[in-house]
Amino acid sequence: MAKNVITIPATISKYTVSPMHGRKKRKVAAYARVSTDHEEQQSSYEAQVDYYTHYIESRSDWEFVAVYADEGITGCNTKKRDGFNRMVEDALSGRIDLIITKSVSRFARNTVDSLTTIRKLKENGTECYFEKENIWTFDGKGELLITIMSSLAQEESRSISENCTWGQRKRFSDGKVTVPFGRFLGYDRGENGNLVVNEEQAKIVRKIYGMFLQGRSPYTIARLLTAEGIPSPGGKQKWYGGTVRSILTNEKYKGDALLQKVYTTDFLTKKKKKNTGEVPQYYVEENHEAIIEPETFDLVQDLMAARSKKEKQVCSMNIFSGKIKCGICGSWYGSKVWHSNDKYRKVVWRCNDKYADRKTCTSPKLDEKEIMELFLIAMNRLVDEKKEVLSIYQEIADHLYKTDALESEQTSLKKELSITADLIDDCVQENAHSALNQEEYNKRYDSLVERYTGLKNRYDEVTELIVQKRAGQQRMRLFLEQLKQTEHISEFDEMLWLSMIDYVTVYGKEDIRFTFKNGMEIAI
Repeated sequence: MAKNVITIPATISKYTVSPMHGRKKRKVAAYARVSTDHEEQQSSYEAQVDYYTHYIESRSDWEFVAVYADEGITGCNTKKRDGFNRMVEDALSGRIDLIITKSVSRFARNTVDSLTTIRKLKENGTECYFEKENIWTFDGKGELLITIMSSLAQEESRSISENCTWGQRKRFSDGKVTVPFGRFLGYDRGENGNLVVNEEQAKIVRKIYGMFLQGRSPYTIARLLTAEGIPSPGGKQKWYGGTVRSILTNEKYKGDALLQKVYTTDFLTKKKKKNTGEVPQYYVEENHEAIIEPETFDLVQDLMAARSKKEKQVCSMNIFSGKIKCGICGSWYGSKVWHSNDKYRKVVWRCNDKYADRKTCTSPKLDEKEIMELFLIAMNRLVDEKKEVLSIYQEIADHLYKTDALESEQTSLKKELSITADLIDDCVQENAHSALNQEEYNKRYDSLVERYTGLKNRYDEVTELIVQKRAGQQRMRLFLEQLKQTEHISEFDEMLWLSMIDYVTVYGKEDIRFTFKNGMEIAI
């Protein structure tokens, strides 16, 4: 007996869970995007917004929701596309039934992002329509077509990215320098994008270099700049040690430019990485006017390298740290807080080894008010002798810090090192290609290596002495310049303390000696 099968047509959409033949209007939105914020692209962006607004409102079966848009945003990923993400959120909350956009590439150039978003919207009952490709996502073939078109869009994006990278590197190789002027302290954008010194900002840069040469750490400099209310390169009120360090190590301040310090590792994520040799770099010498003399800049780099080698280097934010020495045992003073939880709270400084090894150091404690008052006395005594000090120490600076002999020795050592390195290489090559007596070879090789090591040790020693003398010369110059401008003071000046005082030695309450940056000692 034949079975009678009756087909009952679907009346509810499996996507929208609403009657298929109902007259309910679809809530429609559009998405527009341009990938750059250039003027010529702005007209395209405005045209898209205007077109979709009128297009949706002209349909009687559609209800206009909004036109979501992103300007100057890449389509390679959706993380930073605020308009796009807001549209998806509204769709998932039920505010949108249909999204119209110009093409798959406008929607996303990342295949994974495109498919993931479309599937999420589809599951929630929101359809997408791509005009250029005539693709409806509720269509059975829609996902296959979108996969193909998204892959093509992604490949196009990769090709564009590679072309842009090639163009950028070509500009680098031609010596064309670009910097983010909005966050670059000391320079403004001149004609053709060149760097022009901003004198007001340049004063801050010179001040930073001067403070570093006076012995202050990047973190101390950052604290002082913040206290003075000087805005950071990014326009913030607070400075950080890392920001100061980047200024101290940026070769652009001496008139040169190192290009391609970072590079893009992935065109989809736009993730950048510091260039440590993965891609070429380009160094342009004398590209623009310098703010810092090249010799001063190079000296700062040498000092930074030397300081980084020191073990147990303590970075303190207190201006008295590392400045007060115990005259009894030779240890440094450290801060202690008394009455930390009541109104009698105060900070005192005492020898760090006062109670070490069950022995009591007899050097006295000092509170910060006492230190400040004693500094005023010492500083004013120095000002009283200013004329004689300037005369004497200028002559000392001219002779004490000469490096001519050391530089000559350094050049000679460098040549000897090069010759010895070549001899070692020749020795190794000869042994590799000839049947030599190994005992004689080892003896000759060891002798050359020993000679090279001795030369290298002396070369490093001489180089360090040159750095120290140049640093001493700079400190003396800065000290004398500061002294010329200083008159009697009546209140404690933090900047003056840091720029003038090398350290203070405490032997007793009645025997405290201030050693200034020029080596001069004044006992109080």
